[in-house]
Amino acid sequence: MRVLRVIIIFLLLSVSLQAQQVKVLERESNFPIENVTIYNDSNNTVVYTNKKGIADLTAFSNSDVISFNHLAFIEYEILKKNLGIIEFVVYLNKKSERLNEIVLSASKGKESRSRVAEQIDIISKEEIKKLAPQTSADLLASLPGIKVQKTQAGGGSPVLRGMEANRVLLVVDGVRMNNAIYRTGHLQNSITVSPNIIERTEVIFGPSSVIYGSDALGGVVHYYTKTPKVTTTNVNQVNTSLYSRFSSVNNEFTTEGNIELRNKKWASYTSISYSEFGNLKMGKNRTHGFEDWGKVFDYSTNTNTFYTENSVTNSNVNTQENTDYNQTDVLQKITIPLSKKTELLFNFQYSTSSNINRFDNLATYFDDKLKYAEWYYGPQKRVLLSSQLKINPSKKWLQKGTITAAFQNIKESRIDRRFSSLDRYYSFENLDVLSLNGDFFVPITTSNDRIMSYGFEVTHNKVNSNAFGRTLEVEGNTVVGFSNQFIEQSRYPDGGSTYTSFASYVNYRQDISSKSTLNTGIRLSNTILTAKWIDDTFITLPKPDISLHNSAITATLGYVYKPTVKWQLNSVISSGFRSPNIDDVGKVREKSGNVTVPNINLKPEYAYSFETGAVRYFNNRKFHTGLNVYYTLLDNYITRDFFEINNSTTIVYNGEEGNVMANVNKNNAYIVGSTFSFKGYLSANWFTKGSLTYTKGKAYDTNLPLSSIPPLFGDIEIGYQNDRLQTIFLWKFNAKKDIKDYNLIAGIDNEEQTPYNSITDTYYGNPGWSIFNFNTNYKLKNNITLFMNIDNIFDVHYKEFASAISSPGRNVSLSILLNL
Repeated sequence: MRVLRVIIIFLLLSVSLQAQQVKVLERESNFPIENVTIYNDSNNTVVYTNKKGIADLTAFSNSDVISFNHLAFIEYEILKKNLGIIEFVVYLNKKSERLNEIVLSASKGKESRSRVAEQIDIISKEEIKKLAPQTSADLLASLPGIKVQKTQAGGGSPVLRGMEANRVLLVVDGVRMNNAIYRTGHLQNSITVSPNIIERTEVIFGPSSVIYGSDALGGVVHYYTKTPKVTTTNVNQVNTSLYSRFSSVNNEFTTEGNIELRNKKWASYTSISYSEFGNLKMGKNRTHGFEDWGKVFDYSTNTNTFYTENSVTNSNVNTQENTDYNQTDVLQKITIPLSKKTELLFNFQYSTSSNINRFDNLATYFDDKLKYAEWYYGPQKRVLLSSQLKINPSKKWLQKGTITAAFQNIKESRIDRRFSSLDRYYSFENLDVLSLNGDFFVPITTSNDRIMSYGFEVTHNKVNSNAFGRTLEVEGNTVVGFSNQFIEQSRYPDGGSTYTSFASYVNYRQDISSKSTLNTGIRLSNTILTAKWIDDTFITLPKPDISLHNSAITATLGYVYKPTVKWQLNSVISSGFRSPNIDDVGKVREKSGNVTVPNINLKPEYAYSFETGAVRYFNNRKFHTGLNVYYTLLDNYITRDFFEINNSTTIVYNGEEGNVMANVNKNNAYIVGSTFSFKGYLSANWFTKGSLTYTKGKAYDTNLPLSSIPPLFGDIEIGYQNDRLQTIFLWKFNAKKDIKDYNLIAGIDNEEQTPYNSITDTYYGNPGWSIFNFNTNYKLKNNITLFMNIDNIFDVHYKEFASAISSPGRNVSLSILLNL
């Protein structure tokens, strides 16, 4: 018995000692990594791996958070007592692998970037924290090849390859955000996803209609929010973090807190984010030479309950009054593994804001006085409920797949009143969207070098729109009630409208050889639009009750060729399709004396695109340069133009006569452009990246410039990092946009927001600009990270192309991230 006891003790000691050892391997090759520095939070215990990648962790306590650090690899952190979950084997990713990371959006499944021909950009949650963007629109503006237009604070409309709004598809967690009332002009919907809850963002440039369907003409922006993961052991886990930020340029305060609960049977992730933004200050250094451009000399103080006949003189003309607002975002996800091969994910998202003033309209003058006393959007509310079933049957006809069912509710409202009137106008939209998606994958060979994917999508939009007017009753400066209610034209059909789509697709990817990959796909789409107008007080249509049916077949052909390990050549031929939605067909709105009216004869628009690109790798793939060149032909394209209704070119709207306009089909137009980029590591500690984007668009039939075509723009950054510190310097620049390159008819380019030359009685166009930014972050402890950003260091005044609001002046942003 004594011998048996000794043997048992010896075995227990052996297991205990073995459990104190960890092995560190390179993820792709499984090779051991030597000289990995392993340390705890207080830095008082440090060990290193040997030639076999093994290190003894006896000196660490089970409560220590230990870090694995190597200059050639991405740092990894874990609680020591959780090492048993991963069987005491740590895998590190090479820093160079960021240049060839996994892409999720291109085929709605995991795919190596080296097998994807399209131009793609990815930004991770770590990069998002370092950038400290105030909104997700600001996040997109940091990506190469993307410009963001802003009409007001609380907005941001991304432009991809000269296309924006309903020609760019926004997706969140596999659910399309584009809906039946996405506009042709500028949108604010991209900000309804808080950057604080985003795990990663992927952008696919160019028509992606095979995988994503209608609306993806300019590209796809896919937000992936943070998702909880179940544990593989019986050890329950609780992870929490708190993030807080202050920005000086508009006195922004943002706080986000989250908690993740993990066990074997389920996992939960909850996040609540709140942001409060004050009035935005513009830059004071006017390098463009226009002394008064963008300054706010007076503004309205009218509110829903406060009334005054006159505007107020601005005490600081560089402060853009009426740009303050707040926003709240809630995310709740629950993961439930139903079996080893099946997982269910529930997703709830809620976003709401305060009233958001329409800054450009509140700064519009009429007869040398401000035109509007009130013009604001009501709270922007978005609700998303979705359930996602992930299956892995590993059958010949189906290896894995995802079925996503979702419901969205979006509420929008617009309220306005002129200074010269007591009549306030209200417009309300309520939109329900149901969707069902299925995406499935079949590897035709065991080596996965030939993969077929197929899927379907069904969406149904129901729009309710109503409008009315009320005459204010005031006593002194107080709105005490209403003396009258009157009929007003609704923005969309007052009898209700629907927009339904059905689509199916097949995609095939094959490695022809070790050096080349072919990708082909085809999609069949059908859309049905119904709309009914009841009130004809203001507008009488030829048909008050319409039903429009459209269908299209779109296809893509992509080819990747890698002649050597240093080169990758890409080519893509693709077609795109966008069926007109309810906003295109049935909207009524006024801007700058032009009234947009419905056009029930509007047809779909098509895009045919060719792009080619080259990527050159250096220094063992730690650095690369890339060049993408594309040409897109738009056929039957939709644009806003002068129109007639009831045999008249003018119409009385809100008591004033305006020119009649509508969305109409034209013949052909083209967009051509290119993006040059570079990214990588100059040494173990120094890294850099940058881009330069050129875009040109013109109509073949009218010989007029297309709307939404940004001027030449780019950025260059260089940074330094070590175990705990990262510092980045960034230069952003933008060329001038001449007024001759503006589309002066559609009204999207906002030429009236550029400097005005009273001598020539013409607008100047958008001046070029250049700014410098600095940001740094320091890991004070393994669970505390401090961030500091200084944007627009030299306080330059500028406006982004087509934007009404001046961009932020010098901004000091301070953030802290606590992992508890």
